[in-house]
Amino acid sequence: MAPPTTTFSWSDSAYTTPAPAPARSAGIFSEIEIRDILIAWFALGVAFFLAQTGAVFNSSIITSNARIIYPILGTDYKVTASQVFLIALFSVGPGFVLHELSHKFVAEHYGFWAEFRMWPVGLVIALATSVLGFIFAAPGATYISGTNISESENGVISIAGPLTNVGVGLVFLPIFLLGSGDWKVLGFVGLYINMFLATFNLLPIMPLDGAKVFRWSKVRWATIFVPLVVLILILLSF
Repeated sequence: MAPPTTTFSWSDSAYTTPAPAPARSAGIFSEIEIRDILIAWFALGVAFFLAQTGAVFNSSIITSNARIIYPILGTDYKVTASQVFLIALFSVGPGFVLHELSHKFVAEHYGFWAEFRMWPVGLVIALATSVLGFIFAAPGATYISGTNISESENGVISIAGPLTNVGVGLVFLPIFLLGSGDWKVLGFVGLYINMFLATFNLLPIMPLDGAKVFRWSKVRWATIFVPLVVLILILLSF
């Protein structure tokens, strides 16, 4: 089934080129979609690992599996390079995958076509910036198409991703508050990354989710965005 044409798409503009052709299997996801999600998930895990360890400039961190001081939580929390990589995968992964799937499932709930596609250039940018100690993550997007998509439907589809990140972050909160050692690190990273992803994606700048939510309802946008900014500032104070 080819995606239908649209006059008001999730990207807030009419398609000038065809949306990615779906490759549906008998299940919920196509094989291409599963492949792209897994590649983007792994690439983001590597990017966060490189940003945290600086392994590109100090390869001995990997070969010797030396203990690394986790900067945000202080000198009491030291983890190995392999542990940092696992923490990156299991904190970034749920936030990224569930964010995109929430867009997909909400769009399909409204009866629209929706599939995730990775953006190879965005993955390269994420890996390149991670070498500098920060990450500009734009691994891909959920392409959504359908006829007569209303502004409110567009807003709900868009806000679903950031709200999912908030929910995933709250799952990590008790792990951070009650855990110790590696578990505390995992809890903090999972909490921080998901709240950061929610905040970043709610910036009212196209093509981010926040631009579509802001256009739909400035009150709803501010109600979620402002507390998230305050929370991020609190987390950065640790």
